[in-house]
Amino acid sequence: MNNPRDTREASISGATSAAHRPADSAVSTEDVADGDGQAQAGAVTVWDGFARFATTPVVTPPGPGAPARSLAERLAYHSQFVTVRTPAIDMLATQVRALMLLGRHQQVTARPSLIVTGPAGAGKTTALLQVGRACHLARRRRQGESAAGGQVPVAYVLVPPAASAKTLALEFARYLGIPATARMSQAQVVNSVCHTYTQVGVRLVMIDEIHRLNPRTTTGAQSADLLKDLTERIGATFVYAGIDVTSTPLFTGVRGEQLAARASLVDCDSFPAREGEHEPFKDLVRALENALDLRHHRSGSLVRLAPYLHARTAGRIGSLARLVKQAALAALLDGTERITRVTLEAVRLDHLAEQHYRPRVPTRSGSR
Repeated sequence: MNNPRDTREASISGATSAAHRPADSAVSTEDVADGDGQAQAGAVTVWDGFARFATTPVVTPPGPGAPARSLAERLAYHSQFVTVRTPAIDMLATQVRALMLLGRHQQVTARPSLIVTGPAGAGKTTALLQVGRACHLARRRRQGESAAGGQVPVAYVLVPPAASAKTLALEFARYLGIPATARMSQAQVVNSVCHTYTQVGVRLVMIDEIHRLNPRTTTGAQSADLLKDLTERIGATFVYAGIDVTSTPLFTGVRGEQLAARASLVDCDSFPAREGEHEPFKDLVRALENALDLRHHRSGSLVRLAPYLHARTAGRIGSLARLVKQAALAALLDGTERITRVTLEAVRLDHLAEQHYRPRVPTRSGSR
């Protein structure tokens, strides 16, 4: 049987050695693609991968007077493409900073938390990861790279499907490389996680796919209780993200009331075509179009197609980013170097977007 003290000591060694590993290799486009879900999360669910993601320079559009990029460089650029700073990212960043300050000296009860909610493909995971990146880099700037070498300011965990409390605790352990086996009791795993997360200075814990938890089931209730326990034992701000969380069982019953009483909501919704005098979706299209690196693309042509693009994507940033990226790659590969409606029509989007989009079939003149 494992000795809890030995387990904790081993876990500290594993986590700090992970924190000292270099973070200089590039992150694949699957790790940081726009939208939500497993494909985006990828390797960032372990500390090494998240550190690489956070420290890898973000791609930027060519500046004025910059030398022309090669075809290969532009294919790579559009495969990754830019992350547009949305109102949801700004709001989440502001709220996280405030709650981290608020909870810094809170020792007795669970710190206040945040829940990012919205439909699939609305950019929840992107917002979460961008705020986590900013927190990671801010800690490095404050402490210096050498001083921050053994520190792990941010943790990112995916809730496994049908998660039990123990499998969820093992995901927390896996992120830092804490030695844990199926033979260990749940209490041993949780003790190691809490001790190690405190030891390496985790200040922000981001938990994605929270909608997978169903407190109405026995395992779901135990997992929800585990999260409450972790918020009280780890000195960090917890941020959850999930699909339409307020309409799930997470907000029902006694446990739901406890969560709702501690957590603030950040809505990450689809972009409306119009909001008062503003046109949020058109602004989003303009930001993406301005980042294109296509030699024959006509500036403003995508903005003029904003109504069509909104119909294609239902205003979801994930679907829009995928559509523009794939169209840009097609324009590079066929040599036209510009995006037109014909280019866009040739792109097959995610099933959710395709189900939403029903192009109008013109009726014959005089038909009823």
